[in-house]
Amino acid sequence: MTTVELFPARPTLADVARAAGVSLATASRVLNGFPRVRTETRRQVESAMATLGYERQRAARGAPQPRSRSIAFVVCEEGLRMFSDPYFARIVVGVSREVTAAGLQLVLLPVPSTRDCQAPAMHYLSSGHVDGALFVSMRGRSPLDLDRIEVPVVIGGRPVHGGQHRQVSYVDADNLGGASRAVRHLIDSGRSVIATVAGPRDMTVGLDRLAGYRQVMADAERSDHGLVFFGDFGQASGEHATTRLLERRPDVDAIFTASDLMAVGVLRALRRAGRRVPDDVAVIGFDDLPIGRHTDPPLTTVRQPIEEMGARMTGELLSQIVAGPSAPRRVVLDTELVLRASA
Repeated sequence: MTTVELFPARPTLADVARAAGVSLATASRVLNGFPRVRTETRRQVESAMATLGYERQRAARGAPQPRSRSIAFVVCEEGLRMFSDPYFARIVVGVSREVTAAGLQLVLLPVPSTRDCQAPAMHYLSSGHVDGALFVSMRGRSPLDLDRIEVPVVIGGRPVHGGQHRQVSYVDADNLGGASRAVRHLIDSGRSVIATVAGPRDMTVGLDRLAGYRQVMADAERSDHGLVFFGDFGQASGEHATTRLLERRPDVDAIFTASDLMAVGVLRALRRAGRRVPDDVAVIGFDDLPIGRHTDPPLTTVRQPIEEMGARMTGELLSQIVAGPSAPRRVVLDTELVLRASA
């Protein structure tokens, strides 16, 4: 039987924090002489340092530190998409709040889906540069090999079934439930031909929101494959999908859209076609991004707690860094239907 050593022979600050019964952030404040630490807490940390024989290491120039005091925020998207989609900015707000409180650094790592871009990222994550990694926008095709990353990992969103992922913790929103509430609202408000512009088929967030739509439509005996179109969560794809929808099904009177950015494109296509919203066609988005409050008309949408997701992911990762490996946790946060003028 192989014995796995959770910590290197030389004690780390995470070892000290665990021995003292405090957070990694608190141990760091004591080590760096921050004044706002309770006297008893300071004694606990200093006692743990003495017991473990902890010494602050100052490596020679160019030599690696025993611990990086950094975590990676890995976005599996092209850089342009990452900076243009407000979702990523909002989740970073939640992540940054927790990282800053812990006295750590956040490393932003965009990883496009092409394998030649994944290889450098995998090398970076596996070479001791970070103490842990947060992953968002994971896809089913060409997945990053998480088994090669020897640091704690937490994923934003449920991993795609069948993806080559080790068992890891994740934080997700109730995408299926949120989509179901949106489609039920459209049915209850008298809409009869309800289409959807769904998200990518290689992401669980897209699959779950589509499943919610299909479940409610089946329950209402309104299933129609001709009313399902797909986009990539971007505005242009929503506009393009709606143009095709109107050509094939001009009788459509409601569209559930799997993201607010796609919904903006849906509204543009409807306006260009002379369809009034919500008189002729009702529209519901998903995310509750700020842009939805300023569309014409303001967008009815499903709110997911994006910043809270970022904070919960980071808290779980920091816990694993300090306490060592634990059973994977699956956290699913509630969503809420936000009614505005578009539906």
